[in-house]
This record gives sequence, structure tokens and C-alpha cells, in this order.
Amino acid sequence: MSTYLYELPTTGAISFGDFCVDSTASNAYASHIAEATQARANLRGILKEIKHTDTDDKDYLRLIKVLDDYLPYLHGIMGCVASGDIRLKSEPRFSWRTTLSAHLFHTSPRIALVSLHADLASSLLTYAFALSNFARVTVASLGSYEHERAISDIERKAKDEKLNFAVTLLCRASGIFTYMSEKVLLDWDKAGEGASGRPPDLSKEVNAALAKMALADAQTLAIRKFLSKSAYDIAVSPGPPLPKSHPSIPLIFKFHLECVSLYSSARTLAMTPGSARTSSPPSNPDSNTEVSVELRRYLADASAFHAALAHKWLGVDAGESGVREKGGEAVAWLLWAKKELEDMKRGRKGRVADELESVGVFLKHYKKINDSLTFQPVPKQQDLQARIPTGILAVHAKPYIPPAPAFGPGSVEYARLQTEALALDDNDSSGDEAVISSRTYAGAGSYF
Repeated sequence: MSTYLYELPTTGAISFGDFCVDSTASNAYASHIAEATQARANLRGILKEIKHTDTDDKDYLRLIKVLDDYLPYLHGIMGCVASGDIRLKSEPRFSWRTTLSAHLFHTSPRIALVSLHADLASSLLTYAFALSNFARVTVASLGSYEHERAISDIERKAKDEKLNFAVTLLCRASGIFTYMSEKVLLDWDKAGEGASGRPPDLSKEVNAALAKMALADAQTLAIRKFLSKSAYDIAVSPGPPLPKSHPSIPLIFKFHLECVSLYSSARTLAMTPGSARTSSPPSNPDSNTEVSVELRRYLADASAFHAALAHKWLGVDAGESGVREKGGEAVAWLLWAKKELEDMKRGRKGRVADELESVGVFLKHYKKINDSLTFQPVPKQQDLQARIPTGILAVHAKPYIPPAPAFGPGSVEYARLQTEALALDDNDSSGDEAVISSRTYAGAGSYF
């Protein structure tokens, strides 16, 4: 299973000069306002270009760089508005297309969002989407390298590093979604713009869900990297016993169980806006309170897939433990995993089919041993349920740190000017003190 592919939004044209007025005596920010308009036009241009580009050719890295350029300008304008250096002639209205909403005709409606906080939230959401999609294309370029029998150890390690790069991208995306949920959207509320009329893309619950999903996707790739060396050895000699290069089995099933927890929690949170409908109509008629079916299905399928893999490895752990009493338990876990994968396989190929084949090999081996040597009873599924341990994280989200403003309060330039002003004040004070001290002798200032 590959990671989720986000449809990227597009945005309408806007000029900050239409509603931003430089209030400084020296008109210090006029050029920066124009530069901010240009940076946002670049963002609009790349989003429009990506929308009309084939999936394999979309330049997500360029989009990330354009956002890295635009966000400091947006923070600069917001900081200057807060300090009073820039005055708003009117409330800015930013046009964005929503891409996570569930709509009857599967269209992405354009909605008008009021306030600078709205553009910050939408830009950061796009940033996280771009990081996630970039991770997806990075992984797609690797192919199933760990199963290639002809691959060299150097080539495998190089591809492991690329896989690890994709993990880092997803951890960054998770950090941005968390920052959105815990900071940006709360600041938007405090600014006097309530949640009414916002699409699910800009709800705290959905962004918290996306943070968990991105982290689960990152953990999924981390598990793949964790198993890459042993996967190669198994490709050379399939089935039990496991090769010496195989990592800790308890770690593997605990990693999968944590993925189950993350995906399940994400799905519950993603469903929250849809279950919290209000009787009053939304302020934005084009908004929708439900998350798209595709996203909900992805979360449900990912949770089910990792549950099956956790059960598979719990069975392998029992079978490889060497304890005679666990022969029946190994068969029970693998029968459970086989049933789950068969339910998922309908109409599908690829990873699910491969895992089903792997489970079949282990099941056949351990069942033969139990039927001919250990003769242990096979526990029922409800008995196994109580034996499932708690999952653990293999990776962690990377906290998002907003960039320094390009200008205004908090910027490097602003700090330099403040330092220079303080230095001038200190020099003036030193001069005054020198004049005073030179007149402290008896009869100072008197002429005879």
C-alpha cells in the first residue's frame, strides 16, 4: 500500500496593495508589500501548473520552495498589521479550492476565506500536502528494491536512505498538521473569525487526524526500511526459518499495532465534522462538513492492513519462539491474518496479495509442525484478542517552526534597525554624561 495522494488546491489572484496601507512615516514597507504580492502570485502560478500536469510529472519540490519563499512575507504582513505599521483598508478575502470535502459531483469548490489567518492556514495546509505527495513520489521511484535478488548491498543501502528521506518528509508534514490544529486555527478563532463556514480541510479535528495519518504513513515506511535487509534474504530463500538478518519480531508487530492505533484515531477524528452538523446553515454556502470518502476509505483500509500484519507477526513470533506450547497459538494468529487479508484482497493486487502469500507459507509450515509434533489446541479469536500488546512508535513528528518574517517585527532587518537605534541612544547618553562630568569641579561654569 502506498501513502495517501492529496489533491492540491488552487487559489485566486490577490494584490496585498489593494487592502494594505503602509502607516510608517518613511513608507518603509511599500516595496515589501509589492514583493509579498509577487511571492503569492508565484504560489498561485505553481499550483495552477501542477493541477494541469500529469501525476508523474508534478513538481512538488518546486512548490515547497515557492511556499518557503511566500510564508515569510505573509508572516511579515501579519506582524506589521498587529504592530500597526500596516493598516488594512478592508478585510482581505482569499479564494481557495477545497480538496478534502465530500461533494456529490466530486468537484473541488472555490470558497472565499476572510482574514490573513485564512491564507496562512491554507498555505500551510498546502505545504503539508506537498511534503506528503513528495514523499509518495520518492517512494514510488524506488520500486520493490528490497525484493530484487540482483541488487547489491550498496544499491540497497542507497535506496534505504531515499526511503528514510521520505520518512522525514512525512514527519515534517505531521508536524505542520499538528501546528495547524494546535496553533494556527486557534489563533484564527481568537482573531474573531469563528469556525462556521470553514471546510473540513480547515477544522482542528481534521488537521489532528491528518497529523496522525502522516505519522502512521511515516511509520509504515520506517517498518519497510527496518525489514529491507531481511526482505532481501527472504527473497533469496522464502519462508521459515527466518534469516539471521531478520530484526526483532516483537518490535515489528508493535510497530504495526501503533499504526493501527494511529490510523483508527485519525479516522475517528476525520469523521467528527460530519457527525457535528448544526441545524443552522453555514456562513459559507460552498463549504461542506464531511471529509471525502476516499480519505475515510484510505484510513479504514490502512488500519485493517496493519492489523492483519500485526497478527501475522504475532503468529510468526509464537512459531519461532521454540516453545512447544505456542504451536497452536502460531496457527491461530496466522489464520486470523489470512482471513483479514482475504477480505481485503477482493479486487486488489500488489502488497495485500504478496502478504497473503507470505502468511500462507508460514501458516502451512507451523500447521504441519503442530499437526505432527506439538499437537497444541488452536485458540479462538476472542482468546487471542486479550493477548494483543500495546504498540510503540518507531518515528516521531518533527515540530514545525514558523520562518522568521521577511520584514517588520521579528525579522532580521527589524532587529538590526532596533539594535542600531539603541546604539545611537547609548552614544547620545554617553555624550551627555561626559558634559555633566566635566562640570562637576568647584566653580564649574563660572567665569572670573
